[in-house]
Amino acid sequence: MAQTTVDGVEGVQGLVGRHLGHSDWVEVTQEQVQQFADATGDHQWIHVDVERAKKESPFGGPVAHGYLTLSLVPSLLPQIVEITGFRMGVNYGTEKVRFPSPVPVGSRVRAGATLASATPFDGGIAMNMDVTVEVEGQTKPAMVATVVYRRYL
Repeated sequence: MAQTTVDGVEGVQGLVGRHLGHSDWVEVTQEQVQQFADATGDHQWIHVDVERAKKESPFGGPVAHGYLTLSLVPSLLPQIVEITGFRMGVNYGTEKVRFPSPVPVGSRVRAGATLASATPFDGGIAMNMDVTVEVEGQTKPAMVATVVYRRYL
């Protein structure tokens, strides 16, 4: 269940600048990392070769792909905010994405979100959401991004 619920264009605009909450913690598994590698063709050893990563990686073991971390956002954001009063919504893109620290396989992550802006357009609203993915027990975030969504009336 979402921590923040809002309805319509005016409701969305009322959230600008507000921290909307955090998602639940979710574990990042080696199976997920392998499936992501298979789907994207990115089989770099720091992600998929567990034994080599334990021996040679500066991270002490395998880590999730940065883009895997980003790809978790659509599943985590609905736990944070529910927006009603629109017929549909789409992921429109990203303004900025950074991966300041790795996500070790087996660790748990969660997302936090702040609505940075909400700009109406003919037929809907564009929203820039600042999202931070943190790793449980680490002080430095794994990902910071401004993601752009569009909701259509």
